[in-house]
Amino acid sequence: MTIRASIIGVSGYGGGELARLLVGHPQVRLVHLAAGSRAGEAMSGLYPNLRGFTDAVTETADAEAIARDSDVVFLALPNGEAMTLAPAMVEHTRLVDLGADFRFTDPQVYEQWYGRAHACPGLLEQSAYGLTEFRRASIRRAGIVGNPGCYPTAALLAILPLVQSGRVDAGRIIIDAKSGVSGAGRGLSLGTHFSEVNENVQPYNVAGHRHTPEIEQELADVVGRAVAVSFTPHLVPMTRGILATAYLPLAGSLATGEATAILHEAYAQEPFVRVLSDGLPQTKATSGSNFCDVGVRVDARAGLVIVMAALDNLVKGASGQAVQNMNVMFGLPEELGLRAPGLYP
Repeated sequence: MTIRASIIGVSGYGGGELARLLVGHPQVRLVHLAAGSRAGEAMSGLYPNLRGFTDAVTETADAEAIARDSDVVFLALPNGEAMTLAPAMVEHTRLVDLGADFRFTDPQVYEQWYGRAHACPGLLEQSAYGLTEFRRASIRRAGIVGNPGCYPTAALLAILPLVQSGRVDAGRIIIDAKSGVSGAGRGLSLGTHFSEVNENVQPYNVAGHRHTPEIEQELADVVGRAVAVSFTPHLVPMTRGILATAYLPLAGSLATGEATAILHEAYAQEPFVRVLSDGLPQTKATSGSNFCDVGVRVDARAGLVIVMAALDNLVKGASGQAVQNMNVMFGLPEELGLRAPGLYP
């Protein structure tokens, strides 16, 4: 099987990572690489790491024509743009949206957190939330996959097995997370200027980050009721990586070994989640890879389970997970084109 794949939004970091992964995928042929204002440029100029791997030149996006030529189209676009393109495309191809437009089952949640009405709420019925490890069945048959945000991927992979176990209180979860600067995208802004970020750590969007409702949606599906979490993100002076630490109140007695066993059981057959029995997650161990490392400790004195996850925000937190979802959608081995160790040091 050869999958004809296209990327709309290839000039951003997410699109560039998609191109890097897909040029090495043994069953993918890249057909269209659309780049908006960067149309007409060689991919090797936009991304010097691709020299010798592709001689493709970017183009402007004719969404319907791209859809007709492709088996799958990756939409690596700012929030709000994919939903304007999807209606004309979904009749001809399958879509993986790296933005937020198809992550929610309730269009009113999207409107509340993103400040605009959803342009095609009817298509949400055809979409699946793309947290691969927990949504394979719906991803396999979906016409549109809403790829999760980077923070929710780390947080949910850390906490969902423990919540499912019933050994923690899902109503009082606190998540503290740190991300590298690439999570802000490739566009220029004062907030990501080197001299502003270097030697500095700062929280942002406290009590109002847009990834919060994703986490709550998936938790609510597990516990069967609405759940509110407290989520605080931080920007740290590194290029890649997310480290999420979640604090889950105990619902009874639980030891660290038991909590680790819960994670091991949940992820025993998962190719990209590594449960650490010894040591703790660190971003450098997953940099450049599609792995998520998870570890847990129980603080019995404080009555808390502390569970941590590390991943590369551009790979498992975005483009790598998108390719993993593509593999699921087309019945390919899930690790195809993705199984490689991280970059260390």
